[in-house]
Amino acid sequence: MQHIHFIGICGTAMGSVAAAMHAKGFTVTGSDENVYPPMSTFLEQQGVRIFPGFKADNIPASADVIVVGNAISRGNEEAEAALERKLLYVSLPEILKEHFLRGKRNLVVSGTHGKTTTSSLLAWLLKSAGVDPSHMIGGIPRNLGKGAAFTDSDFVVLEGDEYDTAFFDKRSKFLHYLPEVVIINNIEFDHADIYDSLDEIKLTFKRLLNIVPRNGIAFVNGDCPNSMDVSSGAPAPIKTVGLGDHCDLRITEVDYGSELTSFDLDGETYALPMAGEFNVRNAAMAICTARFSGFSADQIRAGLLSFEGIARRQEVRGVAGGVRVIDDFAHHPTAIALAIDSLRQQYPDSRVWVIFEPRSNTTRRNIFQNELAVALSKADLAVVPAVPDPEKVAVEDRLDPALLVRDVEATGTRCWFCESVADIVDLVAQESQEGDTVAVLTNGGFGGIHQKLLDRLEP
Repeated sequence: MQHIHFIGICGTAMGSVAAAMHAKGFTVTGSDENVYPPMSTFLEQQGVRIFPGFKADNIPASADVIVVGNAISRGNEEAEAALERKLLYVSLPEILKEHFLRGKRNLVVSGTHGKTTTSSLLAWLLKSAGVDPSHMIGGIPRNLGKGAAFTDSDFVVLEGDEYDTAFFDKRSKFLHYLPEVVIINNIEFDHADIYDSLDEIKLTFKRLLNIVPRNGIAFVNGDCPNSMDVSSGAPAPIKTVGLGDHCDLRITEVDYGSELTSFDLDGETYALPMAGEFNVRNAAMAICTARFSGFSADQIRAGLLSFEGIARRQEVRGVAGGVRVIDDFAHHPTAIALAIDSLRQQYPDSRVWVIFEPRSNTTRRNIFQNELAVALSKADLAVVPAVPDPEKVAVEDRLDPALLVRDVEATGTRCWFCESVADIVDLVAQESQEGDTVAVLTNGGFGGIHQKLLDRLEP
């Protein structure tokens, strides 16, 4: 195996692994329909040739292995060519397992919420303690500068996604990751395009715990009934972590200060420059994993205090006209509610706006029609736009933004429906006051709304 071709190479994980394979001495090529910087520039600098668009003749005759990205489906010209030519094709997690994870100490962070923050914290705790772990994270930790890197370290920190692996492998990606440690932050229903029920999601987490070895461990949220149910009877060693007095490793003495949040865990006091109960829980999981991996409480304390956060996780994009504009990734009702709680802790004297774009595969649907209304009602003011790409969901299954707005207003929270980004910007400019905090919750670009708000609000 000398020549590897990646279909969908410009994704963050795909591109990072492609570059790492090239560094190992393989000939690497790839293709994608969206070829643009910074990933295209990065790959070209690494000596990886990229073909724009998907065409059957993009696959070089010399290619030994085809890596098929998770976003690639049947009908893609290159995927069809690989099938017709009987080429050896694999998923990205399979490449990871065989070339980067086998024999390593793999620390896998899973759960519906908090994966990116917890894995970013964990990777930084190890790095700040003098180890340079490999990592693959679905965000960009500011301390690390990129979402994925592969080093010579024995440690690998992985954000373990329960999403499926490829069109030909519907198992969750994290089942390929050869875990020594698994973190289960929490379990709720999500990914409605993949799973039909919460029970299906719980089953895949049970399968994850089934592959944790006896010399490894799973840290499980002891306050989450679904997580506890999944861990019941698991063959792996289990430690529960949480606020409840029944937890093996209990979080106590939580103090939300203006600059730092402090808490006790297993007889040690820690502090981090982040707000919100959910971030305390994320930090506790990272601490437990770092301690299991051999790092001291003092090393961990130093790492927590120097953690700089993650891009697009309650990131302050700017202040204009006395109004603070924040970018956040939250898109599940629970995550939205927790994000609002955190904003209130950080900015107690501020009115909290939430502009929520229902863009994920699940929130485009009406599965969380009622739950979204409850979550958004925690804000002082809320805005909901039209569902992006509505044609992707049948009308009878689609979220009804107008109904959502009415349900939020019925709770006493002011709420508006706006057709476009321009309408939202106009509304905020008219209704906002000095001292307001405007949080934009989206897992996409949302038409550049953050900068448009700042430009309009600038006096």
